[in-house]
Amino acid sequence: MRLTRTPPAVLALVALYCVFSIYAAYHVFFGRHRRAPAATSRGSRKAAAAAAQAKERLGRERSALESEEWNPWEEDEKNEQQHRVKTNLQILNKSTKEKIEHRVQIWGKAAIGLYLWEHIFEGTLDPADVTAQWRGGYSIVGRTHYSFITGPAVLPGYFSIHVDNVVLVLNGREKAKIVHATQWLLYAQNLMRTQKLRHLAVVLLGNEYCDNDWIVRFLRRNGGFVDLLFLTYDSPWINGVDVLQWPLGVATYRKFPVAEASWSMLHDERPYICNFLGTAYANSSRQTLLNILKQDGSDKLCWVSAREQWQPQETNESLKNYQDALLQSDLTLCPVGVNTECYRIYEACSFGSVPVVEDVMTAGYCGNTSTHHRAPLQLLKAMDAPFIFIKNWKELPAILEKEKTLTLQEKIQRRKMLLQWYQHFKTELKWKFTSILESSFFMNNKG
Repeated sequence: MRLTRTPPAVLALVALYCVFSIYAAYHVFFGRHRRAPAATSRGSRKAAAAAAQAKERLGRERSALESEEWNPWEEDEKNEQQHRVKTNLQILNKSTKEKIEHRVQIWGKAAIGLYLWEHIFEGTLDPADVTAQWRGGYSIVGRTHYSFITGPAVLPGYFSIHVDNVVLVLNGREKAKIVHATQWLLYAQNLMRTQKLRHLAVVLLGNEYCDNDWIVRFLRRNGGFVDLLFLTYDSPWINGVDVLQWPLGVATYRKFPVAEASWSMLHDERPYICNFLGTAYANSSRQTLLNILKQDGSDKLCWVSAREQWQPQETNESLKNYQDALLQSDLTLCPVGVNTECYRIYEACSFGSVPVVEDVMTAGYCGNTSTHHRAPLQLLKAMDAPFIFIKNWKELPAILEKEKTLTLQEKIQRRKMLLQWYQHFKTELKWKFTSILESSFFMNNKG
């Protein structure tokens, strides 16, 4: 057999191919392992950078927690809030599926209307200027769309009525206010007769002695046209059907603000055990309270500022002093005035200062403890208000002595519970108000 001689150039190409193949195989099987340390080094740098970013982010989150926007009960209420949101979404989804939308207009002709709108409904008003002649806002609760109007320019016959279901907020505390409230009711009655209105509810700041007979003739059960009456104070009229109890709330007429919970409100050491800023009427339990504080020397541990005559208006300075007293005291003393229920109770809750409430019936027609076992303050007691209730201010020295033994952590937990309760109280009122209104105005509507 004849062999053909291979040219040298071909042999060179084959040799070069073999060398390249060996080099490629070397990198495939060994090159990765040799480069691994470099890759790990880059990974370490990336991990270190990620850790630094995470640390920075954590710092920002901690800083946010310490800011004034912090929600002090966010963690503990997380599950409850999720459940509430889920429930509210279910209600909203149900109403959407049913394609039912109710519209109610609220006419705020008493300062208590601002407590309803801004504190309970958490609604806003435009313009924000409290001295504006006309202010309004909107809110949706459940299946009901609410519009709210207030201000001096809101007068009978001088504003547009876009709905036929109205809540009228009135002041019936004294004769002059009753005259004004009656004019509004007569205006609403005329709208009923001309079929411009179909349903009317009234939120009434009642008389402190519970003498509200003037409004009886306007109630539907007595041949009138008012479907529902939401009434302040412990009136014996309260039946849970067409007459319902409503809280007095904070003194919005004194420009008491919507207070937002903050880290400092919850965690700071408060320099005063208690506070009382108010009018000390002669021969009243308030005078007794002041005497007990002086005898015991506790007036040096409490922020006390008493005046002899009631002042209807606040100055910017006096309002600031009052808010500072609430914010810097662990307890707020709430002696009775003309009525057991007072603005101070709700204002103390707003700032996490526990109300110490004089739990006695006052003179008038508000009922008695023999027939109303939870009176006075039935609404607050029914919702398990975490207050300190006393029958006599002689009990106060023992309460203050116990207060001295509490640690800051114990006080923080108590403040937290009070703020949680007050938020729950307002939320429950909002939903109960809407539920009763929808049931009365719409579900039982017979045309």
